[in-house]
Amino acid sequence: MTTKTSVQPLLTDRIRDAVQQAIQAPSNHNTQPWLFRIRNDGVELIADKQRACRVVDPDDRELYISCGAALYQLRLAMKADGLATLVTILPSHSDPDLVARVLVAGSHIPSSDEQTLLDAIPQRRTNRFPFESREVDPGLQVEWMSDVRSEHAWIHYFQTDQQKHAVADLVSEGDRLQASDRHFRRELAKWVHSNQSSRRDGLPGYTHGVSDFASNFDSFLVRTFDWGDGKAAKDRQLAQGSPLLAVIGTRTDTMADWIASGQALAKMLLRAASWSVDASFLNQPIEVETLRTKLMDLTGNEGVPQILLRLGYGSEVKPTPRRPLDEVILEQD
Repeated sequence: MTTKTSVQPLLTDRIRDAVQQAIQAPSNHNTQPWLFRIRNDGVELIADKQRACRVVDPDDRELYISCGAALYQLRLAMKADGLATLVTILPSHSDPDLVARVLVAGSHIPSSDEQTLLDAIPQRRTNRFPFESREVDPGLQVEWMSDVRSEHAWIHYFQTDQQKHAVADLVSEGDRLQASDRHFRRELAKWVHSNQSSRRDGLPGYTHGVSDFASNFDSFLVRTFDWGDGKAAKDRQLAQGSPLLAVIGTRTDTMADWIASGQALAKMLLRAASWSVDASFLNQPIEVETLRTKLMDLTGNEGVPQILLRLGYGSEVKPTPRRPLDEVILEQD
């Protein structure tokens, strides 16, 4: 007869494997602002506020979106491993850092779709380089709408040149406003590092096309100079040249909405990766509050914009680093 003591280590190992998939999720500046506490009956996801970006994200909105993305990939990995899950979002009123509690609720027969999305986790990359001009498959766009709705969010597409031009105007304006703020530049510089760095977070120079040698000076340049005009011109070109721009949003703007946005984002990006479609973020119009209202107007006031994406077909890019598993797991009950 199998005893509890022999079953529990096996379950712990399976949950650790799921956490390994969860930490591959995207996050703002690759801050990876998450921690996990393994319990006898499941796992808790905790927001790591020490990795917050107080200037660009003063309300921790993007931090909770990042945690939501990790939560979706955690759920997916557990279900693909045959574990049914019971998820409670923000289970403690007294502890908002506790993002979610995921309990093992029996066995689960994985669907082919769940396996497809799980297999896409190592393929998903943030691609900050120009995309080809070919159209994103309309069938995939329909699937994205279903994916996002299933996580209690909405999506709006910008496809015409006129629409993309209007969004590009907001992106470039956001670049100029942010880069003119020395506090923003200093905060961003903390997460930018050389290609040879041993750090397992942040943005190596190669993520935005900087050579090994030049990446040694990247953080200094980001921190010291107002590079807004150059970045605005580059991002305008990226936005207008991408075959598809999309906004993920929610009806309201609560912490629970931010987590839902992150889960919708993760599911959508894994679907994209399974179709060999790339994505990157142009969140400047959402990070600057005055521009967020203008972006909302462009969506037809469907609700509150949370994430702005560019989508298309790009060349292969290297993955960004991830922190070791033992660094993100707090303890085991």
